[in-house]
Amino acid sequence: MSDSFRIPTSKTRLVDVGTSSLGAGQPILVQSMCATPTQDVASTVQQAQALADAGAGIVRLAVDSRKDAEAAIEICQQVDANICIDLQENWRLAELLAPAVAKIRYNPGHLHHHERSLPWQEKVKRIAHWAGEGGSALRIGINCGSVDPAQKALWPQDDSISPMVASALEHSSLLDEIGFLRYTVSLKDSDPDLVIEANRKFAQKRPEVPLHLGVTEAGLPPDGVIKTRIAFEQLISRGIGDTIRVSLTLPNEEKFQEVVAGQEILDDIAAGRVRSVVHFRREGPNIISCPSCSRVENGAFVELAQQVKKLSEEYAEHQFTIAVMGCRVNGPGETDDADLGLWCAPSFVNLKRGSEALGSFPYDEILEKLQQEIESLIQNRGSVS
Repeated sequence: MSDSFRIPTSKTRLVDVGTSSLGAGQPILVQSMCATPTQDVASTVQQAQALADAGAGIVRLAVDSRKDAEAAIEICQQVDANICIDLQENWRLAELLAPAVAKIRYNPGHLHHHERSLPWQEKVKRIAHWAGEGGSALRIGINCGSVDPAQKALWPQDDSISPMVASALEHSSLLDEIGFLRYTVSLKDSDPDLVIEANRKFAQKRPEVPLHLGVTEAGLPPDGVIKTRIAFEQLISRGIGDTIRVSLTLPNEEKFQEVVAGQEILDDIAAGRVRSVVHFRREGPNIISCPSCSRVENGAFVELAQQVKKLSEEYAEHQFTIAVMGCRVNGPGETDDADLGLWCAPSFVNLKRGSEALGSFPYDEILEKLQQEIESLIQNRGSVS
């Protein structure tokens, strides 16, 4: 039996998510996300149930169309899992989904993509109204690569933390004002140090709000587990965090490893087996890759991430960051801060240098192009050890 129930947590307010509860001193809840296409009901039912059986208190599905939403509702009826919906730009789908699902996650940055003439405040009020009527909880999910553009404009370009925290505070205040308290907040980055800083700052200002912890695009194991462990150890040991997800790049049949890794980290923290220091010490290349999920448009993305990791080992004495993203949602924005970025479409891979697009290449050619760019990057910088 897990010992993680012994971890002392801050007394955030209680939030019920289906048959699970988080906050208010409840045991920290482990969750995961399906990697199968949501419209493939049979495969997604199988994976959602497998994740729940592995110990996931919440299982998330990506929804970006009415067909996705209808499939998600059908999936809810066939599994013993508490389903959380990851809304993308199509925020109005919340009305259809709220009566069927346990939780809805929306991204404040994505609210600006559709119906731009409608203020984001009005969109949030409608989402909360539908959630309240349907009995669904909400998560305000903020990611480093898709922060509210209005908030980003208010802060220095090199300050990525402040706009994230400000956006979380802004949305939390609005939900409080309209009387919707059944919500959690997440502030995620691919850098564990920034995850620690963002969540500590938010928790200082709003200690009663339950926090969902995660390192987005943590990457392949074991590195992805190490990055995540660093953030979790530093936050959970301070009583910060009510639910967690370990976001790993894994083949579909191994998605349950996210749940296993999360529970192992919690068990180690409970037993005092912490291994991290406050700062993530970077030596050599840093490979960021998003977790395999139902938005991935080509399963070859996972193999490509593994190949990029292997290629990077040839440059162990150099420091640079390569981001490998699996879809059009994370790809364009969340590769901008990397030295080199790949975001994967169904039949080709887009190559970027920072925010500059370098072209699109077939999967069987992209590694050669990437290596050329790595060599060019090193040559232009000089040797960095």
